[in-house]
Amino acid sequence: MIRRDFLKSLGAITAGAAIGVPSLGKPVLGESGLFPDDEKGVASLNDLDLPIRPLKPIVDKPVTVVVIGAGSRGKTYARYAKKFPEGMKVVGVSDILDFRCNRLADQHEVAPEHRFGDWSEVFKVPKFADAVLICTPDDTHYAPCMKAIEAGYHVLLEKPVAPTVKECKAIVAQAHKFNRIVAVCHVLRYAPYFIALREIMRSGAIGEPVSIQHMEPIQYAHMAHSYVRGNWRNSKLSTPIIMAKSCHDMDMLLWLFGKHCKSIAADGSLHLFRSENAPKDAPLRCTDGCPHESNCPYSALEIYTRKKKHLNVFDLNGNKDADFILQRLHTPPYDSYARCVYHCDNDQPDHYVCEMVFEEGKTATFSMEAFSPYGGRRDRVMGTTGYIEGDGKSFTLWDFHTMEPKVWDRKVEEIAEYKGSGHGGGDLALVRDFVEAVSRGDSKNLSSVIDVSVESHVMAVAAERSRKSGRKEKIVL
Repeated sequence: MIRRDFLKSLGAITAGAAIGVPSLGKPVLGESGLFPDDEKGVASLNDLDLPIRPLKPIVDKPVTVVVIGAGSRGKTYARYAKKFPEGMKVVGVSDILDFRCNRLADQHEVAPEHRFGDWSEVFKVPKFADAVLICTPDDTHYAPCMKAIEAGYHVLLEKPVAPTVKECKAIVAQAHKFNRIVAVCHVLRYAPYFIALREIMRSGAIGEPVSIQHMEPIQYAHMAHSYVRGNWRNSKLSTPIIMAKSCHDMDMLLWLFGKHCKSIAADGSLHLFRSENAPKDAPLRCTDGCPHESNCPYSALEIYTRKKKHLNVFDLNGNKDADFILQRLHTPPYDSYARCVYHCDNDQPDHYVCEMVFEEGKTATFSMEAFSPYGGRRDRVMGTTGYIEGDGKSFTLWDFHTMEPKVWDRKVEEIAEYKGSGHGGGDLALVRDFVEAVSRGDSKNLSSVIDVSVESHVMAVAAERSRKSGRKEKIVL
């Protein structure tokens, strides 16, 4: 929906008039006509009826897909086929770990001849599906994506697109050359919270949005699990954390403003998780009788065996018994998660701040923080006649004329078909839109196509250069 039509549907908002929040009626998020003409204003956003678009796709027949990378993200997107078999069917699986490949393939009854090890094996046989889902580690997206496009497949590509801007742009060129749909998993664009926040910003309800404060609290245990002990602990082995974790957030700021970023300045460092900060007599592993283990919030025993968090990496097959998890912590390759957080080969910053200038002088700040008790996102939007503050699940709007708070709060997790869809419902909503795009051969309803998704990666690369050099970086697309 283009902005002039959106504002037209709101009714005229004259300069100097008191700005109320119009009724949202009974439209569906992501479709045209979000704000209907036929109803007047209401007192509170809590009173607004804003149904969330169903996850069931509108297709003539199931879109067939090959999942390349059967880890956490691959399983997440493949789950859509279980929920909506009329919309998507998994017909191939590739993973270098046989048991992961076979586990996912068994769940979807994939034929033996379409179970592969390395991704390259998929393209040694004639094309047998409509699309591929590339969910391999960050630094191994480029090659399978380029090959998939050449082989005639549409692609759903896990973020980040690739470690370098050059490779990102090469994928764009490849997609255009072969006329393929390439959608990037910037799943926040498909989450009802962010869709509603963006539409409210574009409605004129806070006047002209001028500045955004956006925060990503990683959560202390998630930081330890993924970016100190885990696959993304070292920027040289994966990608810098601003790319690996926060290209989502660069993309979200671009999407909310609808403006290009002109410059970025960044700072941050690895403050805590360093060997010199290790407590006295701390061993290399939490499982080696550490005298500080019972008081350490980052203890592997605390996080995995007691709180039973972040267990996907252990391939437990449903067995969450503490003794079984402990056994995994003693067994390669899972034993890497037993390492003391002060004795790892990590280099990712545990706090990271960015300042950005967008077109028309609009500004944004971004803060990525390891040291928080919660995850998700936090937002503050400053407009010329109003203000919005949100926590990733609900947001409150204040209009400067009335100063009456108006709340948007839809319980996405309570909608039956959305249960199990992470990122506030965005994970499976993205798959729905991808399936529909492939079915129709038209990507216009996908907001995270490769062409627009690259800009967030350019910003992330520039931010990392700025952090290391201490200089503000211009964004050159």
